[in-house]
Amino acid sequence: MPADIPFGFGPSGGDVPDPNDPRQMQQFLSQLQQLFATPSGGPVNWDLARQLAQAHLTGNGPAGGMSQFPVGFAMPGAEVQVPSPEADSEASKPVGDPAVTAVERAAVIEALRLADLWLEPESSLPSGVRATSAWSRGEWLNQTLPVWRKLCDPVAARMVSAMTELVPEEMRAQMGPMTSMVASLGGALLGGQLGTALGSLAAEVLSAGDIGLPLGPTGTAALVPANIAEYGKGLEIPDDQVRLYVALREAAHQRLFGHVPWLRGHVFAAVEAYAAGIHVDREAIEEAMSRFDPTTMGTDPQELVLEGIFTPEDTPQQRAALARLETALALVEGWVCHVVDRAAGDRLPDVVRLSEAFRRRRAAGGPAEQTFAALVGLELRPRRLREATALWNALTEHRGISGRDALWGHPDLLPDEEAFADPEMFARTQLDLGDLGFNDETGGEPKE
Repeated sequence: MPADIPFGFGPSGGDVPDPNDPRQMQQFLSQLQQLFATPSGGPVNWDLARQLAQAHLTGNGPAGGMSQFPVGFAMPGAEVQVPSPEADSEASKPVGDPAVTAVERAAVIEALRLADLWLEPESSLPSGVRATSAWSRGEWLNQTLPVWRKLCDPVAARMVSAMTELVPEEMRAQMGPMTSMVASLGGALLGGQLGTALGSLAAEVLSAGDIGLPLGPTGTAALVPANIAEYGKGLEIPDDQVRLYVALREAAHQRLFGHVPWLRGHVFAAVEAYAAGIHVDREAIEEAMSRFDPTTMGTDPQELVLEGIFTPEDTPQQRAALARLETALALVEGWVCHVVDRAAGDRLPDVVRLSEAFRRRRAAGGPAEQTFAALVGLELRPRRLREATALWNALTEHRGISGRDALWGHPDLLPDEEAFADPEMFARTQLDLGDLGFNDETGGEPKE
């Protein structure tokens, strides 16, 4: 890049726009404004994130990451490398976003209806399904984006602030409005890479509650038929069984989050508390900025330039926050696995294989979930799923269904780490919930 280009900005590929060509200059300034715009006013350029996520699915929009923008960024003195057309074409190949057919929609609605019926005798919590839907991958993206903003913005704000602080204090006054451009650059970086991660996740998730968080609209049970069909190919299990098992999991999530009013806030608070203790590595930011290449940004989620920027602080407070987050996710997922397996036990011939396949999938996490762990330091999968499932099994055996579900009456009643270590002891412990003022609306009295 020529040394006389201010602030290291120039068009993609390193060619300088001709100042005598109004068309080139207009395109240059327009795309520069788009790159640095943050319509939401938050720390992340979510409009760019949405475009890149959609491009990962369909190829419409800035496919190939930021390479479609004529504006590039490089630190002064850095060499701009232009990828070959063959590499760019292969990297930006969309995964597809097929529309939901009428047959698929009818099958999803019927599966969710039947799943909710099967769950009725296995939970004292009433149905939480107020609406059913079959989403395409793009619809999942649009429906869940508001929750992703809530999850990612707090950590993103810390990174953008750290990027701004890289500018020496004595230079900030001289830079004036350019200081806000540094923050906008951080928003563009995160928006681009979060968009890539969301696009990858949209091609994997099976339902609205698949990753254990209430991502969709309250009361809406939704499945993603395209992803269920793709996932089922490797299981060698009939499609209707796979679909019904996913529907059981989704309906169970809706019961839990729909009728435990404090649970949604409790899980999000655990995520935010963990995020608040994440340390932003300024040296990692400087390194990422020095090797940032907009022409490849977003083309490969396994080669993210922002990896390693966020690391948990090794403090008692952060360890406690991590324990609360892991426990909350494990308890939710363990309860769902437990009630689903009981509901499907005598009805689905391949329930054992399905249950084990889903446990392995959740325990391992996909590449998109690993991407979010690298980007914002959050691991959205329970580490203690088997222990949590065993705990809910023991509670059902010793206290019955009503006594088990009564523990959702208040966060202080939920099992802790000691309960994970000895589920049988915890389940046998006598607890009179009536003394605490909980009635049948929260799950009834525990079984003696």
